[in-house]
Amino acid sequence: MLQLNVKNESSRLRTVVLGSAINNGPTPTADEAYDPKSLEHILAGTYPIEKDMIAEMEAFNQVFQKYDVKVYRPEMIENYNQIFARDIGFVIDDIFIKANILPDRERELDAIQYIIDQIDPAKVVRPPEEVHIEGGDVILYNDYIFIGTYKGSDYKDYITARTNMAGVNYIKNLFPNKIVKEFDLVKSKIEARDNALHLDCCFQPVGKNKGIIYKSGFREEADYMFLVNLFGKENLFHITRDEMYSMNSNVFSIALDVVVSEKSFTRLNNWLRDNGFTVEEIPYAEIAKQEGLLRCSTLPLIRD
Repeated sequence: MLQLNVKNESSRLRTVVLGSAINNGPTPTADEAYDPKSLEHILAGTYPIEKDMIAEMEAFNQVFQKYDVKVYRPEMIENYNQIFARDIGFVIDDIFIKANILPDRERELDAIQYIIDQIDPAKVVRPPEEVHIEGGDVILYNDYIFIGTYKGSDYKDYITARTNMAGVNYIKNLFPNKIVKEFDLVKSKIEARDNALHLDCCFQPVGKNKGIIYKSGFREEADYMFLVNLFGKENLFHITRDEMYSMNSNVFSIALDVVVSEKSFTRLNNWLRDNGFTVEEIPYAEIAKQEGLLRCSTLPLIRD
């Protein structure tokens, strides 16, 4: 049995699910795009091709091998995008939560069922239908659970609004001993530079007490200030609108002092090194065209 344990974003990683780009299917049509960034690349003819994405994910896999991390991959579904494992489930403490994702992505959960079958069934939960929550919106920081949401009255009109307040309340009830703090995120169906698809698109902790943040990703300044006050402004790396668009906050920690990052994130990677981190740089810019990056591609199961 898998003894799940995830309490934060940066403790030493032992076991993870890494998505897959194999048999990814044809380029979607404009009508099939889930987010404005994918749409932008579909229309421009620059949508990523399968062999490039497979190569990027293999580079990520090689870093995991280097650090002796046990890696699970989803079973292959033909002609289907299975890159973003974070959307379909997530672990808090020792509980595996199946995400209520967009209905036509349900098959992605089936493809990792062989992993879920290795978990104590009492530790696997599925929220009720009205609860919307995706792993990219759930960030763990020891006693805190940070959750990205969208509080606009037009929630149902936004395919980019992935976690609702019912999702926030579900997690509050499931983990009464944690401090659950929701953040109202900026959403756009048409401009990717103004769309925080998930919380990890505009904020993520790294190390013990540092973080990467995009101030304009938050609809309320008070939410941004909450994080500034908690972490200290000097411990936060502020990214620009273009850096947010390139997914600079969506890196992935293997340990307190090891971060996997996209090789083009020069400013961020220098800051990380200046702050004592080992930065494992890999190419991931093609996958980023789908408004997801390193954290989105992973589903950690066990950390120290």
